[in-house]
Amino acid sequence: MYESAEARDADIERDAPRPLEAQLTDVRESAAGFRRAGDVPADWTRTVELRNGVTDSAARLPFRRWAEVDLHHVDLGIGYELEDLPAEFTERETAFLADRFAGHPDVPATHLTDGTRAWRTGREAAVAEVTVSGAPADVLGWLAGRREGTALEVTGGALPKLPRCSATRFSGRRPAIG
Repeated sequence: MYESAEARDADIERDAPRPLEAQLTDVRESAAGFRRAGDVPADWTRTVELRNGVTDSAARLPFRRWAEVDLHHVDLGIGYELEDLPAEFTERETAFLADRFAGHPDVPATHLTDGTRAWRTGREAAVAEVTVSGAPADVLGWLAGRREGTALEVTGGALPKLPRCSATRFSGRRPAIG
């Protein structure tokens, strides 16, 4: 993790133009360091702070690393798309992001579905105000801020605007409902 958002942005700006081999070396070395850190006995039940004040369980850090690698792989714009992500990853990341917005007062109570699975997010309510459905990659892309949501079907209102770049809390409940 970075000391601050400014340090993160400065490191990215400084290091982005480096040659491919330097980038690959960094990825390999950081993966090895992450693996070594994970091999050290630790309390994996503790809560850790991620970027922007987001908190999560230490036990979910390996998945968070996977998310960083795969979503940024998509961000490179080199032909690896959200549709190319493994189904297990797409389902887990969709559940994670639905949970991220669960209980958020500015997001209407929303029922999400990719046709086979379903999640709830947004404000607490007995009945969802909005239903958002679409292909797994489109649902994930919208939740992750990587797609506008134009391929999604929305009933009961407009596509909710999701908050970005702010500290969000986890509701502590599992949003998956199907």
